[in-house]
Amino acid sequence: MTPLARAAREASGRVIAALAARFRDLDLAEESFAEACARAAAAWEHAPPRDPAAWLYRTAERIALDALRRRRVREAAELPPPELEPDAEERRLMADDQIIPDERLRLVFTCCHPAIAPDSRAALTLRLVCGLETREIAAAFLSPEPTIAQRLVRAKRKIAAAGIPFEVPGPEAWAERLESVLATLEIAYARAHADGGGTGRHAGYAEEMLGITEALAAMLPRERDVLALAATVRFAEARRPARTDASGAMVPLAEQDPARWDAARIAAGQRYLAQALELRRITPRLLQAMIHAEWCARPSLARPAPWPAVLALYDALLARRDDALVRLNRAVAMAEICGPAAALEEVDALDLPGLAGYLPYHAVRADLLARLGLAESAIQAYDAALSLDPDNAEWRWLKARRDAVDASFP
Repeated sequence: MTPLARAAREASGRVIAALAARFRDLDLAEESFAEACARAAAAWEHAPPRDPAAWLYRTAERIALDALRRRRVREAAELPPPELEPDAEERRLMADDQIIPDERLRLVFTCCHPAIAPDSRAALTLRLVCGLETREIAAAFLSPEPTIAQRLVRAKRKIAAAGIPFEVPGPEAWAERLESVLATLEIAYARAHADGGGTGRHAGYAEEMLGITEALAAMLPRERDVLALAATVRFAEARRPARTDASGAMVPLAEQDPARWDAARIAAGQRYLAQALELRRITPRLLQAMIHAEWCARPSLARPAPWPAVLALYDALLARRDDALVRLNRAVAMAEICGPAAALEEVDALDLPGLAGYLPYHAVRADLLARLGLAESAIQAYDAALSLDPDNAEWRWLKARRDAVDASFP
């Protein structure tokens, strides 16, 4: 991966959020960052800067100021002159997070303003804060790409027309936005977490979610769903070191070596979970955190996987949130307790538009079909999953499973 590709992948959300917070213009923020990347392609041809992310931010900032001057808006709003480029000594003294203000949480709250349609809030945040492309957002929502593109346009127009402030609102306004904020962060983290090998465009966001959820938990220490999400992120990130094998292929959770998990992050997740459980009421997010906690309590591969407890928690989750994705995840646990035939019956009964384009659906079906000895159907399901452009680690795992089934097929 080139320095530019890496910087664009890792810094896009932070840079665009900072530009949007400063200039109060989402389109300008995106366009300026894109132009900065285009200039970097030529400027970095021989030697990239010491701090690529800071270079992109400073360059995009100047591009935005120039664009505003060309629009002749200085008469309406006096703009500060562009800051001088730091010299080499200043760069050594300034940390990256001092050069680029981290405004992402502010932008998340902006995008989740109640004036914006609920089905557009998460899509806009995923685009601006997390840097997901429209097609990736469409896949996350199991929706057609043109539909998502229209939502993004409408949401940005609404922010501009309504003069929605780019700020974290006061505590009195948190309740009306919190569910949208949490749902957005869940989807964004799920997309980053899906990249088990950490080599995709959005892998860096998984690590950054630790900071975002910590900030939210500090803001709202008595909100069980905030604490539950903070716990879930820490449990999931604790397992990252064991999620791939020596060849770079994904390792399923039940086969991961707990000795490779990050004990400090598990302990942090347990603290957040304990705080949430003190608040008594059980919510779907709290149950999801408890499922992760069951796995992270496994001391070694010598101990049985916690399938009975996991299935019981999925049953409780299904009673509170009955949707196709919960049922799909529950089917994985069902296969271990009730057998693959019962699980496949559940999976085949799912009815949700867009499942044909949802990679985990095909991967789960392929595994169940293979376990039932239905090799030809399993191969077709594996091929369907592989056609949906999985990240490298998942592709290696799916391909190995497919080849193993194919080799056993007479």
